[in-house]
Amino acid sequence: MSGTHACGPKPPTPEDTDTNATFTVYTSDSTDTAPEHRSPSGRSATACGPARPLPAGATDITHAKTLNDTATDTPRAKAPTDPAALDGAHAQPVPAHERGSPPPPEAAATLAARRATRRRRFALFFGLLALAALAAGLYWFVAGRFSEETDDAYVAGNVVQIAAQIQGTVTDVLVADTQQVKAGQALVKLDDADASAAFAQARAQLAQAVRQVANTRLSMGMYEETVKAREADLKLAQQAYRARAGASVEVVAPEELARAKSSLANAQAALAGAQAQLEAARALGSERPVEQNPAVQQAAAQFKLAYRNLRRTTIVSPVDGTVGQRSVQIGQQVGPGVPLMSVVQLRQVWVEANFKEGQIRHMRVGQPVRLESDLYGARVTYHGRVEGVSAGTGSAFSMLPSQNAAGNWIKVVQRLPVVISLEPSELAAHPLRVGLSMRATVETKVRGGRLLDGDAPLPGLRTRVHEAQAGEAEAAASAVIRENDGRR
Repeated sequence: MSGTHACGPKPPTPEDTDTNATFTVYTSDSTDTAPEHRSPSGRSATACGPARPLPAGATDITHAKTLNDTATDTPRAKAPTDPAALDGAHAQPVPAHERGSPPPPEAAATLAARRATRRRRFALFFGLLALAALAAGLYWFVAGRFSEETDDAYVAGNVVQIAAQIQGTVTDVLVADTQQVKAGQALVKLDDADASAAFAQARAQLAQAVRQVANTRLSMGMYEETVKAREADLKLAQQAYRARAGASVEVVAPEELARAKSSLANAQAALAGAQAQLEAARALGSERPVEQNPAVQQAAAQFKLAYRNLRRTTIVSPVDGTVGQRSVQIGQQVGPGVPLMSVVQLRQVWVEANFKEGQIRHMRVGQPVRLESDLYGARVTYHGRVEGVSAGTGSAFSMLPSQNAAGNWIKVVQRLPVVISLEPSELAAHPLRVGLSMRATVETKVRGGRLLDGDAPLPGLRTRVHEAQAGEAEAAASAVIRENDGRR
């Protein structure tokens, strides 16, 4: 096809030397118009004439003439002379619509469909965006403006510090971190040699005091009999003195009267001494119960202290909880107040949410709160209530409070910790740990409650472990008293 056309063979030209194919372009819709043969190099050939090159962008001879007339001042592009460039240019035929000719009807329809699809997508996107903005605005108007949210919230709880009450050496460590313990369970044991010796000494002193009181009680009757005997002697001495004092000098010699008077004085002194002994015995409390005797009470107090010190060699947990921060080791010398570990009550935890000053304006005690934890994610929602607000900001309670009376002062929005209680059932189903991050949302629509100026009614702490030790010490002292009291 490259060397022939309708009027005969086409002489080869330099431009057609490297041309391997030609294609036909119809320049009119009429079937009588002869087709124009165009080579890939841009030369055209009519049905009855030699092939001539057409200007770039021309679709037929008429179009080419028009282009030549209107673009006489436009320099013609130089044809590439590089064989590699010619090979690349003639490797594939260039479509008609890329050379400036109108695209086929199918291509135009496809392009129009694409543009319509693109317009629909843009309309859908901006429509959804407007709908989302409308929904967000409606939510804020209905509920969003009646809530305050913060993610500066953390789980708080009672962290009970375990410390020794006496001096001693650690001999046993009975628990480890993360272990669950009960109130009264043994945690650490100290060497009890010194405490045992002190307890034995206090026991002996208490027994001695009780026996002294018992001996005094037994001698009470003897003192009473002595008083009676001295009273009788005094009576006889008084009678003898009166008899001699009323007689005449001829009957009673002066020496006898003096002896009678001396006997009377001795009898009076003996009676006074016996009465003093009786009163002393009564002053010792021999007539009262042994437990009320002052000497016994003092000895019993020393005994109870020694007993409790002996019991304190075994350090027990005051509450139920989980062991944490265990630092005690075997052989360590500990003293009163030295922290050994912590026991955390995970069943009694709450949330401290740090809200900005402006967010607390409409908060009231009792308002409902929704909380989410990073531990469980959004799938678990906790419900609580506002219990109160802290007495001051964190900067007010810090060891180094900020100095605002400076020339370069910059206002910083402060935050106040708001105490939020949790539902026990939800907390039991999904336990939390102290220090975990929370996201708190307070519903402030109901604003008729009490202002955040009252005490938070959180449950208080109380342990009965030490009360039990005091009761045991009292029972041990009573046992020692019973053993040494002669009347029991």
